[in-house]
Amino acid sequence: MTILFLVMAWLHLPAPAMADELGCVSTTFRLLSPNDKICVDAFRDPKVDGVVCHISRAQTGGMKGMVGLAEDTSDASIACRQIGPITLPSNMKEDEEVFDERRSILFKKLRVVRFFDKANNTLVYLSYSDKLVEGSPKNAISTVPIMPWGSAK
Repeated sequence: MTILFLVMAWLHLPAPAMADELGCVSTTFRLLSPNDKICVDAFRDPKVDGVVCHISRAQTGGMKGMVGLAEDTSDASIACRQIGPITLPSNMKEDEEVFDERRSILFKKLRVVRFFDKANNTLVYLSYSDKLVEGSPKNAISTVPIMPWGSAK
């Protein structure tokens, strides 16, 4: 992981958001292997201070899940909120990936992309899953209207 961050710094690429696991609940009991779960993580937008997102997604258990060979479903939900003053960076892209997570051993990822709705002064976060050959139409969005914070007017 350290090498990845060094290469990204050398190429002047933003580091991907790192998620903090908040907890999981079991959805399917398995006697001799890990249960299927729904897990919730929190991550901050790496370029926009004052925004935190919470994402929930299914994790496949069983023997395949235990050894990292399971392909997790494309089901995910996202909620993003303003938690402090927001200052938009001058180099913010139109549609920028702010989070990704591997969902299978090869070719499938859960991604979160940020859009800026300038007309409504709102950040829009889209979560979706993609795959090399066949992605999924399952998606979720969360919006963060940019509001004054505290004594800032």
